[in-house]
Amino acid sequence: MPGSRGRCTRRVALRMDNKAYLVQMTSSGVHGKTLTGKGMLGNGFHHMSVNGSLYPTKTKSRRQRWEVKPSEMAKNTLNPIRAIVDGMKLTPNPEKPMISLSIGDPTVFGNLPTDDAVLQALKDAIDSQKYNGYAPSVGYLKSRQAVANFYSSPEAPLEAEDVILTSGCSQAIELAINVFCNPGDSILVPRPGFSLYKTLAVSMGIEVKLYNLLPEKSWEIDLQHMESLIDERTSCLIVTNPSNPCGSVFTKEHLQKILKVASKHCVPILADEIYSDMVFPGCSCPSLASLSSDVPVLSCGGLAKRWLVPGWRMGWILIHDRNNIFGSEIRQGLVKLSQRILGACTIVQGALESILNNTPQGFYSNTISFLKSNSEICFNELSSVPGLNPVMPSGAMYLMVGIEMDHFPDFKNDVDFTERLVTEQSVFCLPASAFEYPNFFRIVVTVPEALMEEACVRIREFCQCYYRPPSCDVCQSRGSVPDRHAMLKGRVNHDSPTTSRDLRYSGRISSTPKPCHPGDF
Repeated sequence: MPGSRGRCTRRVALRMDNKAYLVQMTSSGVHGKTLTGKGMLGNGFHHMSVNGSLYPTKTKSRRQRWEVKPSEMAKNTLNPIRAIVDGMKLTPNPEKPMISLSIGDPTVFGNLPTDDAVLQALKDAIDSQKYNGYAPSVGYLKSRQAVANFYSSPEAPLEAEDVILTSGCSQAIELAINVFCNPGDSILVPRPGFSLYKTLAVSMGIEVKLYNLLPEKSWEIDLQHMESLIDERTSCLIVTNPSNPCGSVFTKEHLQKILKVASKHCVPILADEIYSDMVFPGCSCPSLASLSSDVPVLSCGGLAKRWLVPGWRMGWILIHDRNNIFGSEIRQGLVKLSQRILGACTIVQGALESILNNTPQGFYSNTISFLKSNSEICFNELSSVPGLNPVMPSGAMYLMVGIEMDHFPDFKNDVDFTERLVTEQSVFCLPASAFEYPNFFRIVVTVPEALMEEACVRIREFCQCYYRPPSCDVCQSRGSVPDRHAMLKGRVNHDSPTTSRDLRYSGRISSTPKPCHPGDF
């Protein structure tokens, strides 16, 4: 164009000889492409030069048949729990009603309703008509401030800008892994541990390295083993406290040791604290961030478990930066990742401030009292069952039970054991192979007390039917029959690939051992 120093471009659509052309007019000439009948650029096209002559280019061949394949992410996504459970033959005994001790949903049996104040908060949010539209991807500012106020402490202060609301704690975990890791990186995950960590990581091309927990030490982390797994590709350390599936609660001293390892190797922590404050009386559960002076922490939590509303899908990430190590990049990364979907449910966001501020303390106390009572019933009953070795929990909603597979020769492994338990006794416990921990099973302690007692009776009957005591020659070769708790302290092999987490005992205990509580072993 006259007076123009830059290159000026204009596109004009023409139709000639029953063919459509896209003509690009520039200061240096005219170029064109044919359009298909639908107005889209064709695979084969003609160029028109300045003098109008046409010349063909190579035409690409079209697909000859349908071939729609799933993405690599879809193919690499696997939930270990579903992989195991879906392969089990679960046919309950028709003469006995089913008792499911496998699902980590406290609402299943209806005996643990949320508090009326929580329900009223949601009703008020609905009636206000203020929360029917889209919210910012990170959540309403008022709701984020409410979470910050609820969890802030002098040791780990929080503001609204440190909170990102998510669609449940699961999405919080996903965002945290995504912001830390690239394909080819690795994360450290507890064994036994929540299966979602591996499901998310492997689907994104992230290596999962499993560090051992020690049942003989109330499921504390094997710190030496954990540290041995750290290398230059380690992007984050995942710490679950209180634990799913173990129900363990780490002491302040143990948490400080974990932080010391993370600090030494400059590894940030993803703290899964969805069960925070769900600890039994006599135990304390400080947040990791409150103990950290230099290790940055992303803490993931939500309403699901403590407020008994897992279906409401309200979670959050608490950003605890230290010495500005995260800086603006990690924060902006989380914001960008949150924009992939439109955030947490707006109605629950609208109710969040009232839920956090108005839920009575008695509600929390009653829930904990029930969980502790059921845990003690289960532990005491199963401690006297030959071949079983429960580990007393300190919080959350779970109890792990070791199986002395040597004394149950009819079963190949924990999956076979729990499958037959369903077939014969209509009691379903989740085999701990789903948590990378063979020859244990997990019990959810949220069922009504009568069902918990009945389930324990059936488990006892099942074990008495299949338990085989050690032969005399085995006893003599191993010496005297060891005490059960002594075995817990000395007979765990964490190195063997096939029996590394299998507690093996050589004798039947005739008397019921006293309940073991945190600190006993």
